[in-house]
Amino acid sequence: MNKSKRSSRRRYPSIRSDEIIDYRNISLLRRFVSEQGRILSRRINRLTSQQQRSIAVAIKRARILALLPFSSSES
Repeated sequence: MNKSKRSSRRRYPSIRSDEIIDYRNISLLRRFVSEQGRILSRRINRLTSQQQRSIAVAIKRARILALLPFSSSES
């Protein structure tokens, strides 16, 4: 029972070694934002704590510069 629950959970790809975490890299940042516009947890993202912090900072900067939305348009 526990195995089937774990395999059905949505897994997101972690960061490849050639990818740079930057607020301008929108295609990378979108992988770490949910459909509702929330930053996904480190457990789901499979990131290190340092990577998660830099992703969060980059997403927040991109939101301020209107490169990413603060929330989804569905309400």
